[in-house]
Amino acid sequence: MTRRFIDLSIAIEDGIPSDPPFMMPKIHYMDHKQGAETMKLFYPGITEEDLPNGLGWAVELLEVSTHAGTHMDAPWHYHPTQDKGKPAMTIDEMPLEWAVGEGVKIDFSDKPDGYNISPDDIKQKLDEAGVTLKEGNIFLAQTGASKYWGSEEYLVKGCGFGREATLWILDHGIHVVGTDAWSWDRPLSFQAKDYARTGDASLIWEGHFAGIEKGYFQIEKLTNLEKLPITGFTFYCFPIKIKRASGGWIRAIAEIRED
Repeated sequence: MTRRFIDLSIAIEDGIPSDPPFMMPKIHYMDHKQGAETMKLFYPGITEEDLPNGLGWAVELLEVSTHAGTHMDAPWHYHPTQDKGKPAMTIDEMPLEWAVGEGVKIDFSDKPDGYNISPDDIKQKLDEAGVTLKEGNIFLAQTGASKYWGSEEYLVKGCGFGREATLWILDHGIHVVGTDAWSWDRPLSFQAKDYARTGDASLIWEGHFAGIEKGYFQIEKLTNLEKLPITGFTFYCFPIKIKRASGGWIRAIAEIRED
């Protein structure tokens, strides 16, 4: 049996317009020449002649949201409590065993932008594929939004999951879900329009707010999901350990086993 790995993460990039302005990553690149200057702080008296070609180390300084790039949301992102009153877990409290699981990738890219996925939609897709969700699976949704990454359109592309659909997935013993879209919920602009039209506050961030009732971790901004089979792969998504944080960056990897 051979093992093949697929990178499902997008890179964190400086100033890329696929986030609202207040969330755009800023990266200051310190090159080797600048690094040579900072090395003098550690090695008093050194000169350019002491360094290879007069060059030192390269370093990057980042101003970045915990929700930039491919990342995982913790229940604390949704609300201070989860599971009907228990303290919500932060990203550093995620059980490590939840970060590895047999993946189930369902293609919802036939749904229009802004579509709110229902439990029946999920059941139909699973039935068509002959797949049954099992405890510990990691559920991944391909919406087609990832091809717009790097453009302002990305924020309004793809479908998303409402409260009932989210809870239906979680009721199968699933703790981690993911999407290639900007948000697990459908694009927020669609929710905002429907809220303005109906005054129904239950429409606001409903997929995320489902975590108040049943805590779960969700991954956003995945890529390359179209390269995955529906099943038959192991998904890895260990988050960076940031104390008391609502989210953390991950390097999402799928391992496909082939005979």
